[in-house]
Amino acid sequence: MKKSIIAFAFAVLLAAGCKNNVADTVIFGTVYTADTDTPSAEAIAVKDGKFVYVGDKAGAGAYVKEGVTEIIDHTGKGMIMPGCFEGHAHYIMGNSLGCMGGLSLDPLNDDVKSFFEKLKLAYTDAKENGKSCIFGFGWNYLTFLTQGMPTREQLDAISPDVAVFIHDSEGHKSLANSVCLRNAGIIDADGNVLKGEVRGGDICKDANGKPNGLLLEQAVAYVRNRGLNFDEILTDEVASQAILMSQQMLLANGYVSYMDGWSNFFGTSRYYEVANNLDAAGDLHLLLGMTYEFDSSCEDVDTELAKAFEGRKYTKGHVNANYVKLFIDGTVEGGTGLTTEPYPDGHPGIANWEEDEVTDITGKANAEGFTMHVHTMGDGAVHRCVNAFVAKGTKEARNTLVHVRNMPQEDFQRVADNDIVVVSGMLWHVLPDEVWEQVRKVTPASVSWKSYPMKSYFDNGIVMTSHCDFPATSGSPYDPFGIMEIAVTGSAPYPGEPGRYTKPWWPEELITREQALQALTINGAWQMHCENERGSIKVGKYADFLLVDKDVLECPVRDIHNTKVISTWFEGEKVYQAE
Repeated sequence: MKKSIIAFAFAVLLAAGCKNNVADTVIFGTVYTADTDTPSAEAIAVKDGKFVYVGDKAGAGAYVKEGVTEIIDHTGKGMIMPGCFEGHAHYIMGNSLGCMGGLSLDPLNDDVKSFFEKLKLAYTDAKENGKSCIFGFGWNYLTFLTQGMPTREQLDAISPDVAVFIHDSEGHKSLANSVCLRNAGIIDADGNVLKGEVRGGDICKDANGKPNGLLLEQAVAYVRNRGLNFDEILTDEVASQAILMSQQMLLANGYVSYMDGWSNFFGTSRYYEVANNLDAAGDLHLLLGMTYEFDSSCEDVDTELAKAFEGRKYTKGHVNANYVKLFIDGTVEGGTGLTTEPYPDGHPGIANWEEDEVTDITGKANAEGFTMHVHTMGDGAVHRCVNAFVAKGTKEARNTLVHVRNMPQEDFQRVADNDIVVVSGMLWHVLPDEVWEQVRKVTPASVSWKSYPMKSYFDNGIVMTSHCDFPATSGSPYDPFGIMEIAVTGSAPYPGEPGRYTKPWWPEELITREQALQALTINGAWQMHCENERGSIKVGKYADFLLVDKDVLECPVRDIHNTKVISTWFEGEKVYQAE
């Protein structure tokens, strides 16, 4: 009986559709629009890549023509919703590792012993294939600190003639051997120190005052940019593979827009060029934001800004390269985030840039039509950056604070009043209990658990968006629905332990399901300066949307993270289909 009713309804629709406005696709089901004027609907119609109808099921009939219109009935099968926006991550850099054969580590499972074992294998591969350097990513700082941080001498014993440079899982610390340090001009052939300091960073020393191989913050970028052969590491083929792999991962998770958080990571414009080529060939099926970063150890700020402004030539089609990236500080958990209260051992963290410098850079970037995209963790770094944005920034730029572990109370309203965007790691609102206890021991008491506010942004009228920071948060969810559950509940399931959840903390800052979806959709479009074209299901906007297997507004809250993307659509075309 039910099937006959549906068949009759479709027949009515088909007959009505002969009139006008024939759609390419009509879809029925529960529709979440992210549009405040029409928050829900029963049907959508898509024509020439845009929404031409959003409303009740009966009204969709005007857009249906037999043999022309594809009809999809998603009724009772979950939800139709806007495609999601990933506000800051490093998919392209992270996926490049696999393509270039670099050393990849698991921060949750790889300890010092397994690190050495993998480095030996990487060295053998490098020698067999005539490589001059080994680049890697993923070691856990707290684990290595507890077990004994590997030294330059230990790295040299494994790789005496091939440069070694291995990032930690957060990308704020690195280990380097003597060859790499010599290439970068840190030491000479005899191990004597040539350059012992890098502004905004730390070249850590042993008891004899010589570099021990550990690099912090801006010293990481300084050595990486000078110690490795980027032409060898990052070829056009590697860049293309990494971008396409990243795109596939993002589309499969329901993202139709992605802000790459460090697009010149390997010191070249290759990612920009390859992205443009892929887009011109019709192979880019999402919006791609690209950021140019330069560190405080640079020789001349204006020279670096000029290089960033060259990004204009790459801004076309689905690529937007009009972003300048800075690191104001490091990470609070790693002891390098800039805080107003000292850490338990008395230090204040690391300030990579002075406030007047950030102010000057902001003014120059905004005047050229570029948006600031700034890593800020500690409350001291956030306050310094907000001061700069307010002093010389423009509202039109929508300058962006990324991460924001802690924000001073006095800055909430200033951020709202100046149209500053906060890209929040909503998934960081939870940590495994044992990890959290460890973190609390090494962070300032005033910010140890009051971290990553969310509700306060909405309460103060701040545009908050979401990010996962892939691959820097291994073990945490990268998909929007896993992130959404954490943002709503403040806890997450323990891997491999059914029924066990992490303890909620700072529950006053949890947000509603609707707010989480807003952060993931229309707010992300606002961050990317395309809210009039994308981010919600509305007539006239590009048809970027998802079919998912659950109504995430109504399903049990502990089931949100199990939501699967059935299909992802970009500009009216299905660009991902679950198997």
